Amino acid sequence: MTTTTKNWPARRIVGAAVTAFALALTGAACSTDAETAEAGNGSEDADSNGFVLADRIREKVENGEELVIKLSYHDPSLAFASPIEAGMQRAGEELGVDVQLIGPAGGDPAAQVSELQTLITQGNIDGLAVSSASNDALKPVIQQAFDAGIPIISFNTNNPDSQQLGFVGQDLRASGVTLGEELLELLGDVSGDVVVVSVDTGAGWHNDRFEGFKSALEDSGNNIVGPVNTGNEPTGAYNTIESTMAGNGDAVAIASMDCCSFTAAGTWVKQHGKTGEIALVGFDLQSQTIDNVNEGVAAFTISQAPEEQGFQAVKVLRDFIVDGKEIEDVDTGADIFTIDNIAEAPAEG
Repeated sequence: MTTTTKNWPARRIVGAAVTAFALALTGAACSTDAETAEAGNGSEDADSNGFVLADRIREKVENGEELVIKLSYHDPSLAFASPIEAGMQRAGEELGVDVQLIGPAGGDPAAQVSELQTLITQGNIDGLAVSSASNDALKPVIQQAFDAGIPIISFNTNNPDSQQLGFVGQDLRASGVTLGEELLELLGDVSGDVVVVSVDTGAGWHNDRFEGFKSALEDSGNNIVGPVNTGNEPTGAYNTIESTMAGNGDAVAIASMDCCSFTAAGTWVKQHGKTGEIALVGFDLQSQTIDNVNEGVAAFTISQAPEEQGFQAVKVLRDFIVDGKEIEDVDTGADIFTIDNIAEAPAEG
C-alpha cells in the first residue's frame, strides 16, 4: 500500500439517533415488597412485559427520597470507562440521583454476576444499567432484577434476548458494518489480508461488532486474519500484535474492534515504521488514538459517545421511575473522525 494516511479523505459522520423502540411501562407496584414481585403476580398494573415496579421504589418517589441508580460496566479498568463515569456523574448532579459505576476489574462475568446478585438481594438500589461481560451469564441476573421490580436496562453492550427494559448505546453490529465499509472505501483497489484484533474475542460486544465487520468485507477480495485476542493489558496486547504481525507482514490493514487493542496496534505501526503503508482503523477516542489520527498512524476512528451513554442510562431510568416516561432505546450513533475533523473530537480517556 503506497497511499499515505495523511491524504485519506474525511468520512461521513453518522449522527446519534433515538430509536423509537418504546416499551410502555405504566404500572405501580401492587406487591408488598420485592420478594412478592420476584415470585410473580398477576397485577393488572403490570405492563405488557409483566414488569411491576417494587413498592419500596414507588414509595421513595412518593416521599421525595433520592433514588439510587448504579451502572455496572463489564470492565471499569478500561480507559473507556472514564467518560462513561463522567456522563453518569453529570446526570446524577443534574437529575438529583445517587449514582455509582461498579463492575469487575478485568471483565470477569462471574464477579459481575455475584456483585449484582448481592445488590438485588439487598434491595437497596432503585435502578440498574448493565453492560454485560457475558450476555449469557448476565441474562439470569437481569431476570432477577426484573422479577424484583427493579427497572433494569442495558447500556454500551446490548443483551436483546434478556428481560432488559431498553438499551442505551451504539448499534454494535451496525458499527462493525460501518468500520468495514469505510475501510473498503479507504483501500480502494488494494486488497489482501486484514488483521482483526480485539481485547476480548469472547465478549458479546465483540461478536456483534465483528459479525458486522465481517459481513461488510464479504466478496471484497480481502482475507480476514483473526480475530486475534490481545487482552487489555497494554504490554501483553502489544506483544500479541507484534507476534501476529510477524507472520502477516504483507497485511494491508489492521482493524481493531475496540479502544485498546487499537492503541496497541498504533504503537506497533509507529515502532515498525509502517505509517502510510498499512491502514489502521478502529474505535473510540483515547488520547493516544487522537494523536495517532493526527499523525496519520491511524486512518480513522469511530466514536460511540461513551459520556452520552453514561448520562442517558441514568436519565432513562430516572425518567421512568419518577415521571413514568416510556423507556426507549437510545442509539448514541457512530461518529467517524479522520485527520480532517479529529480536532473536534473530545478525548474519551
